Amino acid sequence: MGAADPLVVDATTSYALRVASGEIVAGPYVRLAAARHLSDLEKGPARGLVWRPEKAAHAIQFIECLRHYQGATAGKLFILSDWQRFLVGSLFGWYTVEEQRRFRIAYVEIAKGNGKTPLGAAIALYALVADGEAGAEVYSAATSKDQAQICFNDAKEFVRSCRPLLNRLSLGLANIGYLQTSSYFRPVSAEGRGLDGKRPHVVIVDELHEHPNATVVEKMRAGTKGRTRALILEITNSGYDETTVCFEHHDYSIKVLQGVIENDSWFAFIAALDKGEDPFKDPTCWPKANPNLGVSVTRQYLEEQVREGKDLPSKRNLVLRLNFCRWTEASESWVDLDHWDQCAEPVQTSALKHRACYGGLDLASVSDFTAFSLVFPPVEPGERWKLLLKLYLPEAAVKKLREKGRLPIDQWIADELVTVTPGNVTDYGFVKRDIKALREEYDVKEIAYDRFNSSQLVTDLQDDGALMVGFGQGYASMSGPIKELERLYMGHQFAHGGHKVLRWMATNVVATKDAAENIKFDRARSTEKIDGMQSTAMALGRAIAPHEEEEGESFWEAEN
Repeated sequence: MGAADPLVVDATTSYALRVASGEIVAGPYVRLAAARHLSDLEKGPARGLVWRPEKAAHAIQFIECLRHYQGATAGKLFILSDWQRFLVGSLFGWYTVEEQRRFRIAYVEIAKGNGKTPLGAAIALYALVADGEAGAEVYSAATSKDQAQICFNDAKEFVRSCRPLLNRLSLGLANIGYLQTSSYFRPVSAEGRGLDGKRPHVVIVDELHEHPNATVVEKMRAGTKGRTRALILEITNSGYDETTVCFEHHDYSIKVLQGVIENDSWFAFIAALDKGEDPFKDPTCWPKANPNLGVSVTRQYLEEQVREGKDLPSKRNLVLRLNFCRWTEASESWVDLDHWDQCAEPVQTSALKHRACYGGLDLASVSDFTAFSLVFPPVEPGERWKLLLKLYLPEAAVKKLREKGRLPIDQWIADELVTVTPGNVTDYGFVKRDIKALREEYDVKEIAYDRFNSSQLVTDLQDDGALMVGFGQGYASMSGPIKELERLYMGHQFAHGGHKVLRWMATNVVATKDAAENIKFDRARSTEKIDGMQSTAMALGRAIAPHEEEEGESFWEAEN
């Protein structure tokens, strides 16, 4: 494992190894974070990443010289828990070959009472005093002055409890100054013009789930452009509203951990339960959302919360959200990536020539993705279903994605996974040309399309001789194809070729059910674009539908 091989393993890597081995009980996203660290030790150097364990140890040692100031631990040294050492070590131990800090934004979601705000305050003090940054501007940022003051006040009390820091720093009502390097730590908020003109080195954004919009985060991030080792640390409980910046960053973080999105500058640590686990019935899952259980969170406290959640239905969701990191009004992703990834068998197009197949055309928006899928039923025993996918984006949409910087759109284009058409809207001439070529190469029996969202393209394809079949988007029409798609990929009977954009779209899908247990892909509730999944489901729907040649003699033929 390269850097993890020495007999004495650093604290950050030790935690990752123990999570990977199962020695430490951890939820799905912490397991992914640990696996990411271990993988990057081996493969990161090829991407320009450098692991510097001495830098990680330096930050950890600084924090462990601080002292608690509240409750039973008042006066005792702030000895970090294993998960906290992993977090601190990851943030301050990873660099790029250009000597810049690797992680420029960190999203940390953890249950209430696990010490996230004091940890944020300790990290802020390290950034102020010991990070080697001249003129460091360190902030505790929030939407309100009162919220921003909480983390800042923790830092002030740490200073008061540590004589070496007290001798070096000046304490004011809303300022901790370090004259030696012209640096300071201040609370700031969105009230007034408190966020303008800042050039942050490190920002602690506390309780992101309470932020009504992205103003605080975006203004702070905009100010870091001149700093080579800047860090925005977002620490939060889980929320409940899918429309917030917190849920956006929660969802994005999961995709980074899953490898759906490649972003080496984004760190994520989400202490959540595994799917299907019920903390009201199974206490063994509690440490997954509460890694500080037995330290800052007592078992007695959680037992009380669980008891009240059982006895008071009105409190149940609050307990799930605050104590067990569950987004109570969020929808679960439809796809199981472990099984989806086992369907990444390369699709050999040469072996499919002149094979029967069925198409699905999704024209959801002229200014966004257009998707065309071809599904090939198996012809040999044991053969998988095969999928070919074409995706299109207009130039204007590509530009917007580049500006957001969240998706590897240029890599997708370079890999020929997305075709770019000129202008502000998709040029359907490109789609028509490609479908014509595909019909010449394969035996395309039918092409399904949304009958309520058709266009001139459908008419043009019909004029070219394609058999176009209107396909409903509601529960009745979509349920069968989606359930069959789920059965196929869960049984590893479906080959999608490892298409990276489709993988991203699959993770965006949220499926909803009606009273009769019929399902459909819900665009409104899905976290991002799902066009390729929709077109694939429609294509599969036509492939599994009974066709005239399979049904035998019709009633009218019998009558005649």
